[in-house]
Amino acid sequence: MKVSPSLLPILRSRTQGELLALVLLHPEREYTITELAADIGVTPTAVLREVDRLTGGGILAERKVGRSRLVRARTDTPLYRPLSDLMSVSFGPLPVLTEALTGLEGVRRAFIYGSWAARYSGEPGPPPADVDVLVVGDPDPDALFDLAEDVSRRLRREVNVHRVSAESWHAPTDDPFLTSVRERPLVELNLDVEA
Repeated sequence: MKVSPSLLPILRSRTQGELLALVLLHPEREYTITELAADIGVTPTAVLREVDRLTGGGILAERKVGRSRLVRARTDTPLYRPLSDLMSVSFGPLPVLTEALTGLEGVRRAFIYGSWAARYSGEPGPPPADVDVLVVGDPDPDALFDLAEDVSRRLRREVNVHRVSAESWHAPTDDPFLTSVRERPLVELNLDVEA
């Protein structure tokens, strides 16, 4: 079941939201109109209309190479950070991982940690190359592997899932991994599961 992003009512369309999310959440990349259309699953004409609006509004930048138009996020404007945050919350790792993990048997809690959580919490740094997820509980390892593969495809970025038992998560520890995760920014996913 695909949940509608919470920002969809204030955006022109799902196409606009998915286009913004793809480009703004991957500011290191440039995309052709054809690539954007294929990634979003709409016609190049639909993408072209949105790109024209968004470049006209100063949100995206474009350049021509031969007959191709290359589109990228404009990170040099005051709009970039707030729009990127909105797209991340509505179309990025938070809703996608929440949807994927909700109802997976054995999952008690889940957190995003690492560079994605740090950027989300406002720490400066380069865009994260991947998303690190800590799952607390005892879900089936094969189900978690399949979930990570599916979410990686949906987010167009590698998703690494690490599982720990509820007992290990709640107990004092000198495990370097858990100590590091606990000391850095964590973004908890709202899974609405009973503890």
